[in-house]
Amino acid sequence: MGFSLLWLLQWPVRALVLLIVSALPLGVEVDSFGVALLSAAVIGLLGTLLVLPLKAVLALPWAITSLGGLIAPVTWLYNWLITVILFALAAWLIHGFRLRNGVVSAVLGAVVYAGLSAVILGMLGLEVSATRASLLMSTTPLG
Repeated sequence: MGFSLLWLLQWPVRALVLLIVSALPLGVEVDSFGVALLSAAVIGLLGTLLVLPLKAVLALPWAITSLGGLIAPVTWLYNWLITVILFALAAWLIHGFRLRNGVVSAVLGAVVYAGLSAVILGMLGLEVSATRASLLMSTTPLG
């Protein structure tokens, strides 16, 4: 299945996941399905455009704290930090998508959004690993 078609199939699913996240007591607020659709698109676009620049900015602290990649959990934490930054940036950019509790809502919302998206898209056969951002995340070392 082509990347464009896969992304188009994932998009409304990710919007529904964002609505589920907003229904949980995490401090994430989404006004409507339309806002969720826009937010899902912006999160994906930001992920595509900003993953490499964020990795470049975080390369030195990552290299020091992970001993050049020898400590794998540190790499995982930096990837989650990037996910949280993208989630928070999308909320900042989109009217109707809010993080009521600031950083706490960004962390909880991003973790639940990413986890639920992976599970639901996997169950539907719309593999998350085939998306451009996750390909960049998995094939480009942080340092």
